[in-house]
Amino acid sequence: MTSTTRATKTTKASTRTPARKPARKAPSAAPASPAIENILAIDIGGTGLKAAIIDANGAMRTERVRVATPHPCTPAQLVDTLHTLVEPLVEQYPPTHMSIGFPGFVRDNRVFTAPHLGVEGWSNVPLAQMLGERLAIASVRLINDAEMQGFAAIEGNGLEFVLTLGTGAGTAMFRDGELMPHLELAHHPVSKKHAYDEYIGDAARRKVGNKRWNKRVEKIIGILESLVHYDKLWIGGGNAERLSFDLPANVATVPNERGIEGGARLWHPRSVRETR
Repeated sequence: MTSTTRATKTTKASTRTPARKPARKAPSAAPASPAIENILAIDIGGTGLKAAIIDANGAMRTERVRVATPHPCTPAQLVDTLHTLVEPLVEQYPPTHMSIGFPGFVRDNRVFTAPHLGVEGWSNVPLAQMLGERLAIASVRLINDAEMQGFAAIEGNGLEFVLTLGTGAGTAMFRDGELMPHLELAHHPVSKKHAYDEYIGDAARRKVGNKRWNKRVEKIIGILESLVHYDKLWIGGGNAERLSFDLPANVATVPNERGIEGGARLWHPRSVRETR
């Protein structure tokens, strides 16, 4: 595997990109299969559950619907709540496929951790199968929520990293448009007392205030740049709009609403490794 060329740092403030400037919409890496008509895209968050029907290229066929995430939330509760939320959408535009973004460690369509749902019992949960059977949808893919949002943002060139700022801190990494194996950096120590989740998650922001929280995020960007040597860093999640400092030229924010649109890219060739 060849190494990706490190992006050149920008040192002058005049060339920096304002934090509030939204990222431009990324083009699809390749045409989706013509057999895909409607995709039910679900974005599971620590505070909210969102869903919509999208087409094979990520265009919205319905309005987004949203409800609060039950807390604490068991697997059975989540399936029940999502079924109630999406039933009207499914009746209006029967989906052929379903894409799900989940805030935890996911592998092979199973959930292994759910740190923001406040209850045990989320080890090796076949959530994709559970939802697929409940909604009578055979083709289902489940990935981490930061990964799904990343699919809506990436340009497909070089090493692109995604950081989501929401209830916690999510991460994802892509190489030339292909999703790389997931790393749970959210639970990796960033200081003697805090992991990423505890350092820049929403609870930390509320505790220390926006000004100090912004300084923490700026520090994390520096750590990620030296750790990953990304060509581009995309910052999404509900708290991305709270950033108040100038971002480096190779860093941009992504509107939180784009997370659902990323569900279409799960069904494009080479988007997800066969082993996932």
